[in-house]
Amino acid sequence: MPGNIGPLEIIIVLIIALIVFGPKRLPELGSSLGRGIREFKETITGDKRDDDDDEDDPDDDVKALSASATTTPVEPAESEVTPDKRG
Repeated sequence: MPGNIGPLEIIIVLIIALIVFGPKRLPELGSSLGRGIREFKETITGDKRDDDDDEDDPDDDVKALSASATTTPVEPAESEVTPDKRG
């Protein structure tokens, strides 16, 4: 049967993947595949995990920008400085 995948076929596929990608890159590919499957499942079910630190939070960018804006004073350019005309 063409749809029946046994342990021998899985071993052959893993050996070919090891040869093609190498032993250093294989765990990285496995983790990215797992992350992709997890994101797909979350999208289908509508669930969202809060303990996932890998995702980029857009609020972190806003917090970083606001923190840098408050800690770094902006000096006006010389052309923008107007002398006092008290007199």
